[in-house]
Amino acid sequence: MNLAYRDIRHNLLRFVLTNFGLSLLLGIVIMMTGVYGGLIDDAVRQARAANADLWVVEAGTNGPFAEASRIPGDTRDLVSRVYGVRRAGGVTYQSVQTELNNTPLRMFLIGYEQGRPGGPGTLSAGRHILRDHYEMVVDRSTGLHLGQEVPLGTHSHHFTVVGLTSGNLTSSGDPVGYVTLQDAQALQFELAPPEERREAAGGSAAGSKDQINAVIVKVEPFVPVDQVATALSRWKHLTTLTEAQQETLLSKSVIAKARQQQMMIMVLLVIVSAVIIALIIYTLTMDKVRSIATLKFVGAPDRTIIGMIVQQALSMGLFGYFTGLALVLLFKPYFPRRVVLDPGSVGIVFVITVMVCLAASTLGIRLALRVDPAEALASAG
Repeated sequence: MNLAYRDIRHNLLRFVLTNFGLSLLLGIVIMMTGVYGGLIDDAVRQARAANADLWVVEAGTNGPFAEASRIPGDTRDLVSRVYGVRRAGGVTYQSVQTELNNTPLRMFLIGYEQGRPGGPGTLSAGRHILRDHYEMVVDRSTGLHLGQEVPLGTHSHHFTVVGLTSGNLTSSGDPVGYVTLQDAQALQFELAPPEERREAAGGSAAGSKDQINAVIVKVEPFVPVDQVATALSRWKHLTTLTEAQQETLLSKSVIAKARQQQMMIMVLLVIVSAVIIALIIYTLTMDKVRSIATLKFVGAPDRTIIGMIVQQALSMGLFGYFTGLALVLLFKPYFPRRVVLDPGSVGIVFVITVMVCLAASTLGIRLALRVDPAEALASAG
């Protein structure tokens, strides 16, 4: 006779409603785990999207993502002459915000040289940029479609969307857009018309616009990457970072505070889940005090009573876990941040759920073991 099953069937509605509330809580735990994974994946993807072997940035900086970096545009020509460098391309990075149909649109804009490293990878729709000016490739999450025009810059240049990528986001969740390097430099350095007139009236000379944030380097297959990095590091006015170093900076330094915050929220949610499960099991056990006393009176061993309580705790936890997981998978496409649920993280949450249920059941077990069999006679009287 399965006492836990009989008790659940006897109070089925209460069990279902209680577990549905618990499933929402565990669903939030699973969702936060996916957001945490998405945060790290987006940060690393930002560097991997460039498909770079080496990053050449301003001396003394960890740019272009962790710190600001600005170097002359002709640095790309100098880097290209180094032995072992197969291809090199100058890139710029900047956050832009515009308004489209009275709706704010924020993007992380990458300027790259056509035919050189740093541009978009595989497109999900459309084509790559072919013209020198006013064409762009954007991520689908912007909500833009092919052929749509986007105003950018203080002069409201209109860029036509010619290609779409998928899953190309920054660590902050902003979608990525690509334009030519010339357009990106113009957007980054151009002045508003009133400011241009003031500068012209004052006789101030505009600074050089041929500035980039980094040079992306692809190394020849037969040349060790470290050898090229060592050669480039001899230039004191530049700093060279490998792809591994760039990913480490993005995943540990740039999003360090966000990672700690997400982890703290997950820990707090697990603690809250444990407390709620413990209180529910304790309440259910209190409702069965007389039944437990009767079982003890007729000679039922303690392990039978303990097994009933543990089974109920595990059934609540597993029901809540799988229901919460189903809800997260159902509503995953509607989350504002990308949710990455890899089997490892989902498995860890499952193990934690089982451990929390076992730990939470101890409160009910202690109460059950203290029940006096004589209470069964008092009930009968």
